[in-house]
Amino acid sequence: MCLSVQGRVVEVRDDGKFAVVDFGGVTKDINVELVGVRVGDNVLVHAGFAIEVVSDEDFMRNGKLIEELGCG
Repeated sequence: MCLSVQGRVVEVRDDGKFAVVDFGGVTKDINVELVGVRVGDNVLVHAGFAIEVVSDEDFMRNGKLIEELGCG
């Protein structure tokens, strides 16, 4: 089973390979080589890698579903 977690890019490192991603108040350095990101982008992260950029609409919908399930 694969699990990805969504977060928001708050900083892109100078080399463009890593970004700081905010997961609801917890920030982590994430490898973003697989997807192009900018500050403010919403991403799905799996095993330390951003695997997809998601729209604001999907980000909000996913967040609501996670809250309803009691996982957030």
